[in-house]
Amino acid sequence: MSSTVDIATPDGVADAFLAAPDDRPHPGVLFIMDAFGLRPTIGEMLDRIAADGYVVLAPNVFYRAGRAPVLALPDLTDPEQRAGFFVSLRPLIDQLTPERVATDGAAYLDYLAGVAAPGPIAITGYCMGARVGWRLAAANPDRVAALAAFHAGGLVTDAPDSPHRSAAQLTAELYFGFADQDPSMTAEQIATLEQTLKQAGARYRSEIYAGAQHGYTMADTPAHDEAARERHFHELNALLRRTLAVSS
Repeated sequence: MSSTVDIATPDGVADAFLAAPDDRPHPGVLFIMDAFGLRPTIGEMLDRIAADGYVVLAPNVFYRAGRAPVLALPDLTDPEQRAGFFVSLRPLIDQLTPERVATDGAAYLDYLAGVAAPGPIAITGYCMGARVGWRLAAANPDRVAALAAFHAGGLVTDAPDSPHRSAAQLTAELYFGFADQDPSMTAEQIATLEQTLKQAGARYRSEIYAGAQHGYTMADTPAHDEAARERHFHELNALLRRTLAVSS
């Protein structure tokens, strides 16, 4: 059962969910939330990952705007509510500059190192959390053994600091589970990402989940796809077992 903990950062205190199978040390997994924030479905996902033998930490990356829930999830099937929600959400996402991600990420990794078994950790990121996870893995190659990204958006842009431009800094093993109905990561952008990773010599696997929409792992949204969600858990577990030493 996940609990709530506080993490000191240079800009304040980030609340976070923490889950572990028992009191023994286990390899660490940093779970980077989607844009909808920390909520019960995230806690359920943490518990499931932790049950396989990991200490899992999910920080509220929007902590500068308050403790979770920062924004109440509206009826996403209502166009007006959905539009208003995303207007409110945009400033929170824009606050996550590469510099803030780096300083926050160091605090998250330090906290996880204090509660997990010694050694590198893995990151799993969802939606915008995949971008955050990428930046953390690129900035901390000696501390991150694996990065999984599910229904990731915005990994390839025209911006000078687009995540894909730092592919050469990644040493982690990578897994991408893209949604095939996702305007935030088009087929062209996926192809660019894969080409960039190949040129960088990265260890990666990239798959497109047929029929899945952006957000397919999240059981509390209309995009939820149970088959795709289960596939995500299977692939994540396989990546963690390949890259982290699990205690028996």
